Amino acid sequence: MLTGATGFVGQAILEKLLADYPTTRMTLLIRPKGSLTGQARLKSLLRKPVFSKWRERVGADEVERAMTERISVIESSMGSVAGLPADLDVLIHSASTVSFDPPIDEAFKTNVGGAVGLYEALLATGSDPHVVHVSTAYVGGITKGTVVEASLKHTIQWRDEMAAALAARTTVEASSRRPEVLRKMIADAKLDNGKVGPHAVAIAAEIGRTEWVTKRLVDYGRTRAQSVGWADVYAFTKSMSERVAEELWADNGHRLSVVRPAIIESALKHPFPGWIDGFKVADPLIIAYGRGLVPEFPGLPDSILDIIPVDIVVNATLAVAANPPAPADPKYFHLSSGGRNPLTFREIYENVLKYFRANPIPDEQRGHIRTPYWDFPGARAIARSLRTGERANKLLQRTLLRLPSTQTTRSFMRQASARQTDLELLRAYSDLYQNYTQAEIIYDDSRTAALNDTLPPDARQKFGFDATEIDWDNYLQEVHFPAVTTLMRTFSSRPRAKAQVDKPLPQNPEAAAFFDLEGTVLASNIVEQYLWVRLASLDRAKWPQELANLFGSLPKYLAADRRDRGEFIRTFYRRYEGVDEQALRQLIHDTVGDVLLQRIRPEAVRQIRKHREAGHRTILVTGAIDVLVEPFVTLFDEVVSSHMHSKDGIWTGHLSKPPLVDEARAAWLRLYGEREGIDLKKSYAYGDSIADRAWLELVGNPQAVNPDAALFQHATQKHWRIHQWSDHNHSRFDTVGELLRGDIVQSASSTPALGPSPKEITHE
Repeated sequence: MLTGATGFVGQAILEKLLADYPTTRMTLLIRPKGSLTGQARLKSLLRKPVFSKWRERVGADEVERAMTERISVIESSMGSVAGLPADLDVLIHSASTVSFDPPIDEAFKTNVGGAVGLYEALLATGSDPHVVHVSTAYVGGITKGTVVEASLKHTIQWRDEMAAALAARTTVEASSRRPEVLRKMIADAKLDNGKVGPHAVAIAAEIGRTEWVTKRLVDYGRTRAQSVGWADVYAFTKSMSERVAEELWADNGHRLSVVRPAIIESALKHPFPGWIDGFKVADPLIIAYGRGLVPEFPGLPDSILDIIPVDIVVNATLAVAANPPAPADPKYFHLSSGGRNPLTFREIYENVLKYFRANPIPDEQRGHIRTPYWDFPGARAIARSLRTGERANKLLQRTLLRLPSTQTTRSFMRQASARQTDLELLRAYSDLYQNYTQAEIIYDDSRTAALNDTLPPDARQKFGFDATEIDWDNYLQEVHFPAVTTLMRTFSSRPRAKAQVDKPLPQNPEAAAFFDLEGTVLASNIVEQYLWVRLASLDRAKWPQELANLFGSLPKYLAADRRDRGEFIRTFYRRYEGVDEQALRQLIHDTVGDVLLQRIRPEAVRQIRKHREAGHRTILVTGAIDVLVEPFVTLFDEVVSSHMHSKDGIWTGHLSKPPLVDEARAAWLRLYGEREGIDLKKSYAYGDSIADRAWLELVGNPQAVNPDAALFQHATQKHWRIHQWSDHNHSRFDTVGELLRGDIVQSASSTPALGPSPKEITHE
């Protein structure tokens, strides 16, 4: 019987049994996944590359026969094992989580709880198979010197640790709901999502809380493991799993062998040189180095990085399975290379450098990436450099989010985001690998070597597992590095995406196109609109006073806008208190409307026309005041805007109802789509601010137009279409020039209702 057959080692063991042990029958414990049954997963498994040579050699009929006659599938998970057959000769238990840093409860459930469930189910059968328990060499813990092939010497009780690990989630979940923790989550959520709306803040705060829980549980696992002598929770739980096997199986009078592979990597020979199923322990670091992302690393150059090819692990495991120990006398085997054929971290580095200098990775069709030289400055120096880089990049990102969005700031934002990814990668690798690349451990494999020596000489080519036969330079340069870079090179060498080309919009009478006004259709904002209205109604001699008053209030307005778009609109519209609505309408109609029309982006007009030609309903949705929107109504099928509260035709400075911004606009959009029969998934929406995110996300085709830094960041992550439309045909300076020449300003007699109030256009 084999557990973990869908994993890396499990696949290789299954293939070897099928290919070279033709009379062996196998029972596989396979967990159903989604709609796939265990049998369906087996059928899919046998189509994987590891089985390709076997399939070619035996043909389709033999593959089908093997599935029906040689392999039996038991559908079960490790946590709840179904009834096992009572006629097993050997059980190879290779199922486990391979993550080094999962949350502590998940690690214990899989690695320890899975073993408990399996051995209890096996005991219930009353049978006496030889159990081969696949562990890891790193159960030896954080130590120095030689680790022998023997039972681990420690006093840690796996039952106590299991109970504490499972209880940790309850403890951490409760801690995450403390007011002081939640207040921080809310504050952080508001910082990034405040302008999107309160619902977005709540969602972000809850995501932040769950991430906090996960990080705490990961920290629980890492810290608890290190406190009792293991590098990480993976090695810790694997050691506890060994103890489970010893207590539940060997101590009950059964036969137990424990194999402890070191870092398992691609095949040396079988099923073919370089076979590997995804990236393994050392591979992400190798690839990151080849991509130039790891300028230095906290490893000891003379530390042994104990790598062992997967086919050596398989042959050794099957040899151990064929040579059971005496009952209640478990035997232990290190499947490693460091004791008799050591490979140092410096030798790995020199080989990686040599390989990528000869086979550099393309740099997005702009030449090739040149890999860095490592000086091995030590863990502390690298930690300081990493902290400095993280702080500097975080400060840069925060600064960019507060600056006006331009081509330059967006370029810096891309660079900062890429740098953030690189720093996170380097931090993860540093935390993950340094305990292994700074290790001063040698795993003695005398018992494993002695077992290999018992093989007949003519069988060693096919079934041998002598690690001293590995030529490391040849293996790394000709087998392993080419294998792990093949998939990466496939992606790296793809042609760069072509510039987006506007295509004819699909005809669809059920689709709509929703447009924001300020910053999207119009290359201006409500402050600028107010300024044109105010200057057009004032005597030129009073302009300095008005400008000084407006600019002096800008910090207040900017602060409000950073917090909440609706707050900003309400605050700023107080400047319209006392305005005679009819007089303002006349001013817009006669003069200021022309100024506003000059600020329309030509690309916006063309896009609106394209939507109309495609049969899409075009709707302008804005928080701007209806009077100021009147010049644009002919462009759209429908206009939705704000209205000022008035008394006897005079504005009070308050809105008649809340402005349709951020999540309020999203709620309106949902209702509008239902009421009007609009297919939002086929519709389009155009916005420029992170405050537009909530309603842009509702449509199938969100479009970011000259986005601010925060929306640009979000749109890039979500792969939205980003437009760079020209600001205007008519500059602000042209408009000011016309005002100075008197081309726009009317005589006082033509606008008698617009008085010289220091606040606004007022009724007198």
